[in-house]
Amino acid sequence: MENPPSPLQLVHDQIARACKVARREVSDVTLVAVSKTHPAEAIVPLLDQGQRVFGENRVQEAQAKWPALRERCPGVQLHLVGQLQSNKAEDAVALFDCIHSLDRPSLVTALAKACDKVGRQVPCFVQVDIGEEAQKGGCPIAELPALLKQVRDADIPLAGLMCVPPFGIEPAPFFALLDKLAGDNGLEGRSMGMSSDYETAIMLGATHVRVGTALFGGRE
Repeated sequence: MENPPSPLQLVHDQIARACKVARREVSDVTLVAVSKTHPAEAIVPLLDQGQRVFGENRVQEAQAKWPALRERCPGVQLHLVGQLQSNKAEDAVALFDCIHSLDRPSLVTALAKACDKVGRQVPCFVQVDIGEEAQKGGCPIAELPALLKQVRDADIPLAGLMCVPPFGIEPAPFFALLDKLAGDNGLEGRSMGMSSDYETAIMLGATHVRVGTALFGGRE
């Protein structure tokens, strides 16, 4: 009797299916396995299956977990997908390979200073407050052009735009809006879509999907 497919294989199959329908290449979509709150022993099976891009929400949690995991698997890319406080910018630049939550002028200043000090240029997605929910963080849409100019002027590599649509509402219009905003501003990357809606996000242009629950199960 064959073993059932792993959660990672199931997610890859769904990504492939969504790409086929959207007439996109599977290689155009990066799966970010969001391992926040999950211990190292839950991450190892995904490393063993070949997953190499992981997302964490907090700098301190990542600092505790990832040095040993990276020794085991040197090719890992670590993405910060949660909110970043300016006073943690230097630690974030030292640890992460990509930041998805650049959302305000003070953080641009802090990250630019940190990149110079650490000697690393870390690509950043600008998080957009796509559903006008201040509690989630994100740059208001009206302020996006000014923030993007500031990021470019600071020589921070711009990976694209990121959003978290409002919970419990059909996400497609929000993904479509982020796709349009990215296109209007000449940006390639669109970090959008989580466990419940990543297939919809892929249909609407996502280049990075941030999937946790579908890979690791529910959190404690």
